[in-house]
Amino acid sequence: MLNMLQSANAAKLEISQLSTEEKNNALYAMADALIDQTDIILAANAEDMENAKGSISPVMLDRLRLTKERIAGMAEGIRQVAQLPDPVGKTLDTYVREDGLSISKISSPIGVVAIIYESRPNVTSDAAALTLKSGNVCILRGGKEAYRSANAIVTALRTGLKSVGINENAVNLVADTSRESATALMKAQGLVDLLIPRGGAGLINACVQQATVPCIATGTGICHVYVEQSADLDMALNIIENAKTSRPSVCNAAEVLLVDKAIAKDFLPMVHKRLVSSRQEPVELRLDDFAATIIPGTNAGINDFDTEFLDYILAIRCVDGVKDAISHIAKHSTGHSEAIVTQSESAMEMFTACVDSAAVYVNASTRFTDGGEFGLGCEMGISTQKLHARGPMGLKELTSYKYIIHGNGHTR
Repeated sequence: MLNMLQSANAAKLEISQLSTEEKNNALYAMADALIDQTDIILAANAEDMENAKGSISPVMLDRLRLTKERIAGMAEGIRQVAQLPDPVGKTLDTYVREDGLSISKISSPIGVVAIIYESRPNVTSDAAALTLKSGNVCILRGGKEAYRSANAIVTALRTGLKSVGINENAVNLVADTSRESATALMKAQGLVDLLIPRGGAGLINACVQQATVPCIATGTGICHVYVEQSADLDMALNIIENAKTSRPSVCNAAEVLLVDKAIAKDFLPMVHKRLVSSRQEPVELRLDDFAATIIPGTNAGINDFDTEFLDYILAIRCVDGVKDAISHIAKHSTGHSEAIVTQSESAMEMFTACVDSAAVYVNASTRFTDGGEFGLGCEMGISTQKLHARGPMGLKELTSYKYIIHGNGHTR
């Protein structure tokens, strides 16, 4: 680990000075290498999948699974990053004093960015692409379930870098997937400039609480959909089904449904039909006392409104209007993504003004909280904090800035 960190730091000046053309050529070469080594990557992933069976849930297995199409999508994501504007060296602000001293605020790379993540192999290529384009070096530390897949992906990416004469140490993978290696990254002061955890609440909380290097909290998503009494109910059903079931293992999937009591008796049976009785993969509904008088389901436990299920489970609470919904979200949300389904302008305005999350939707699914969907190419993660970065983290969020001051013998 120490040797890798030292090699990464030795490479960061070189990587920070690459031209836009050099970075883009490297990214295209990395994408081509992924495609060229698809069979090797799939073979490694098949081993990971076989070893993970029985130890992780079916929806988490889906996060781990790679296909030829998913690898092609990963390569396309890298190409999209190459096509985005270079975030480095941009003049963010300028100020010229009366005495002629010129002060400019210029975007600059962060340096060595460490990413600790779990069983999503596509994070490997996304992180490598974003860090390179933003002039940074990455240290990747994946989970044990996906190590063979990540290693095959990184081998391909480094092959691509080498083919265009770029230092392979721009992209690094930690072989040790033990808790000790994660802790070492959290405490690598002077060797890691930024730490980004991507995964469940346990991983993110551990990083935030233990890290002595700068850390960005990402990912945990207790996302809410609130159906207000004026909502188009067919629209609401479509949004809820998409937000909950299109890919329940991801952080932008809905975990809690809030329904206005004024429409609950009409709407909840529709929800039950759509999510339970009409589905091959039924959703388990965990109901508050009011909802339980209307539809069958499991009585909600004390922690069900504070749980990121990442599964076919949805907690449902009935609320007394928009203010009650906002109050519930303020108490239970992780600050990721929340949605209101409404035809009321006043309800929409109150909800968007008062809900304090990274992404707030009106009449749309929370599943859009994603770097690719937001035009960022791909993402490093979803920041649920407010300082430096919030929401999907793309290229701009992987830069810092410095002040460049030009004088002519000025003294103070």
